[in-house]
Amino acid sequence: MIAPNPKADLLRYLQDGRDALVWKLDGLSEYEIRRPLTPTGTNLLGLVKHVAGVELAYFGDTFGRPLPEAEAPSWWSAEESEPNSDMWARADESREQIVALYRQAWEHSDSTIAALPLDAIGHVPWWPAERREVTLHHILVRVISDTQRHAGHADILRELSDGSVGYLQGKENLPPGDQAWWEGHRSRLERVAREAGG
Repeated sequence: MIAPNPKADLLRYLQDGRDALVWKLDGLSEYEIRRPLTPTGTNLLGLVKHVAGVELAYFGDTFGRPLPEAEAPSWWSAEESEPNSDMWARADESREQIVALYRQAWEHSDSTIAALPLDAIGHVPWWPAERREVTLHHILVRVISDTQRHAGHADILRELSDGSVGYLQGKENLPPGDQAWWEGHRSRLERVAREAGG
């Protein structure tokens, strides 16, 4: 029997979400990864930038392990940021910089996860006082949920952008079908929706 390893299990699901988000940028132009595809401006590179900040905050600041100031991006500072600045990349912030920051956040997070037990106590400074005290386990579950949620957003944005689909590289997790099959499938769903809608 395999001995349970909850920390390894949690980290695997976190890494799956990380890998999916970065993979969704592959093969797209600078315009395509920055293009706002929803009314609120959601875009692929912005999702990666956002989750980098999420990891730095929750696995860094919460457990007294902040990223060294010299390594922190300018938008990390409240004085330098504007509302929603973590959800999009400026023209002078390259894809390589954002992805490198995300990978740096992974390393920083993973070192916190490795160093602390799951029941280690941290404090989320931006939460209400009565809820600030948390465990590493709680934060891992929260960040996995957030990362996977944004990976799902990225799935949809990528499909809208160029039709590419899949859960992870090499794991498309969709039934086989060529373009004609998918067009027929979509048409059928449209007919069903119209029938159901009266």
